[in-house]
Amino acid sequence: MEKSISRRSVLTGLVACGTGALASTALASETKADTPKNLRVWSCGGLAEAMRPAHLQFTKETGIDVAYTGAFAGALGKSLLMGKGETDVFAGRVLALAKNLRKAQKMSYFKPLCFTSYVIVTPKGNPGEIHELKDLGRAGVRVAMAPLASPPGSQSVMGILKKSGLTEAVMKNVLDKRASCIQRTITEVTEGRAHAMIVERRLTVDPRYANHLEIIEIPEEFFPEGPLTFTVGVMNSLQDKALGAQYVDWITGPTGQKFFAQTGFIPANSPKGQELCQKLGVHDD
Repeated sequence: MEKSISRRSVLTGLVACGTGALASTALASETKADTPKNLRVWSCGGLAEAMRPAHLQFTKETGIDVAYTGAFAGALGKSLLMGKGETDVFAGRVLALAKNLRKAQKMSYFKPLCFTSYVIVTPKGNPGEIHELKDLGRAGVRVAMAPLASPPGSQSVMGILKKSGLTEAVMKNVLDKRASCIQRTITEVTEGRAHAMIVERRLTVDPRYANHLEIIEIPEEFFPEGPLTFTVGVMNSLQDKALGAQYVDWITGPTGQKFFAQTGFIPANSPKGQELCQKLGVHDD
């Protein structure tokens, strides 16, 4: 803790010297170059499994320490929009959030980061004989769902059911309509109490669940567009924009994008990611 406070104090002092005395510029620049660099990164909590190992690699390659926070993107975004929180880089979910941060002049720019997708999971052996979405509405099928989960988790699943015209039939089969945690609810499937659940593909590569699940694809036409997109952008409050740009270029570049592919996302730089960028209009105006 003392080391962290000391670094912040040094950086603050250097900024003050740089703005207060031109004669000290050369000395301040030399000292700053020798000071370890730090970067604050906030993201949607769903990205944490990719972000944590990515940041270790980024620090290894650049020497830049990353102070990372992964939480509910809506709450983090609201905090940034209202000026109640501050970070250097923000990787949020839902394209509209990034655009709102740009309109509010809180974010300097953003780039597409990755995309998510949805699948049906069943226990190993598929005891409920689930083969497509409509099977979730079949009499006797036990469906796991977390209807009260924070958006967009619950909203995405309901969006899929609505687009497929299966809301009423499937909701009749949901085991617990008061469930609020997707991670806890998926254990209903891994432990065999439920026949099926609609989840983000990223959960199917999570070591806690991967070996206990079978996957059934859902046609893309049923995916709600809003929650599919993740972006990453540099905040206007960051003084060293070059530092933020270095991170964003790395995390959206070949090395950084590998971590998202490994954790079940669609990297923005992949052929499929580029297709989705065009389809969903993911670009900074």
